[in-house]
Amino acid sequence: MSPPLQMQTSDPAIAYGECVSEGKLKDDEAQRLVMQRLHALYNALIKSKNRGLIARILPQRAADAPRSIYIWGEVGRGKSLLMDMFYAHAPVPKRRVHFHAFMQEVHAESHRWRSEIEAKGLKEDLLTAVARDIATQSGQLICLDELQVTDVADAMILSKLFTVWLNDKVTFVITSNRPPEELYLGGLQREKFLDFVHLIYARLDVMELASPTDYRMQQIRSLQTVYMWPDGLKAKHTMQHIFEELTHHTPLQPATLEVQGRKFPVNESYGGIARFTFRELCAMPVGSAEYLAIARRFHTIFLTGIPKLTPENRNEARRFVTLIDTLYDCRVKLICTAEAQPAELYPAGDGTFEFARTVSRLAEMQSESYLATPHIP
Repeated sequence: MSPPLQMQTSDPAIAYGECVSEGKLKDDEAQRLVMQRLHALYNALIKSKNRGLIARILPQRAADAPRSIYIWGEVGRGKSLLMDMFYAHAPVPKRRVHFHAFMQEVHAESHRWRSEIEAKGLKEDLLTAVARDIATQSGQLICLDELQVTDVADAMILSKLFTVWLNDKVTFVITSNRPPEELYLGGLQREKFLDFVHLIYARLDVMELASPTDYRMQQIRSLQTVYMWPDGLKAKHTMQHIFEELTHHTPLQPATLEVQGRKFPVNESYGGIARFTFRELCAMPVGSAEYLAIARRFHTIFLTGIPKLTPENRNEARRFVTLIDTLYDCRVKLICTAEAQPAELYPAGDGTFEFARTVSRLAEMQSESYLATPHIP
């Protein structure tokens, strides 16, 4: 499959239609409805961009700004794909970011501004200053992928932040697996979060992408294997092909995970997909907290270069056991290359008894039943 997002046209709706006509995407009525709304936003952004010099200088009322969109639906329906296709053609200063990374930035900016306000005795409202700083850095359009609220600190500040952004004519395209009213269900002090839910319905167009097809699962189920060995050129080529298919040939982005006050770098990611080497995760001093952050943030992990381990590699084997346990518990999909079959990866050395569980789990993680289970963030 050639890349659906790398189109020559400047129009996202035309780009979508070309992908369908060329067989790169299935013609999906639910996706077309969402794309129609994204296309309308695309046209509104063009009009906004083409306003005269006076309109660009004078403050613009929030009511005149292009109306933002909140797209929700079950996993694998194409929400991120459509958003990325729209983003690739959007004609204004813009930014595309995953929600978790975005909120990490919000908290970092909050810490910086709080220190500055206290040190200088400024009469600034903290969240207003944070929101406007981020908007200045991000541009007129922010595409925010996979919004889900599980943190009480995020829940408490979202309404204020989005009120500032929307009043300052920032336009959002947001994707989520849940409708707004189901966000943060059962969370602490959820009644304070309901202001954000009301704001979403009042200020954004809420659309369900109600496709009956889980395209991500179709792609994964179509794979002949997710565990490729031996780790030679054929395995590397196959894995690269799978990776490009699942990421729609989209340029990868680095990400940073906050882990107990530390920053853990992810060099290659796209939405809920990340790629690591065995060395990055198991030959370096990485622990269970980092593995849990990875498993919660990403639904699919590509892991390259799993070696055959010797008794001298007991530390790497121990970390690998912890990694697989964590990915398994969160039902993360693992696609990997290895030098040998699971049972031959660590035949002797300290911890071989525990490694037997890893062998079993690696086998189960290749099964259709495991691949069909949803991610548990």
